[in-house]
Amino acid sequence: MSAAIRTSSRRIPRYSILLADDSPDTVITLAEILRDEGHTVHYVLRSTHVLEAIRRYEPQFCILDIQMPKPNGYELAREIRVAMGAKAPVLIALSGRWTDEAARFVARAVGFRHFLMKPADPNELLGILTGFSAGEAA
Repeated sequence: MSAAIRTSSRRIPRYSILLADDSPDTVITLAEILRDEGHTVHYVLRSTHVLEAIRRYEPQFCILDIQMPKPNGYELAREIRVAMGAKAPVLIALSGRWTDEAARFVARAVGFRHFLMKPADPNELLGILTGFSAGEAA
């Protein structure tokens, strides 16, 4: 992450966030950024642990890697929506490749509200949280 992180003078609420990615480097990097901003961060490295972690920690946001091994991020998003209903966290898709609008269409259809490319731009991620606090994703 070579871009400087711009901290806003505008204070945003602090959230509980679940990171789900099979790459420890991605999880560690995003967790550090989010914790530095005052958020509570939990993570899982296996997709099979995501639903349990959501039930346990009740995060407002869940950042899911699309390319995780079975179940993948698309399948997880569907499972989360079915299992959690209105209590589901805001889902953010994380992908190493958004090749076309069709991939984003599928992601939206299964419940993702936002999309990040790997490596995630910290300013873009923090902007999503700021938008949420302003009612953008509520």
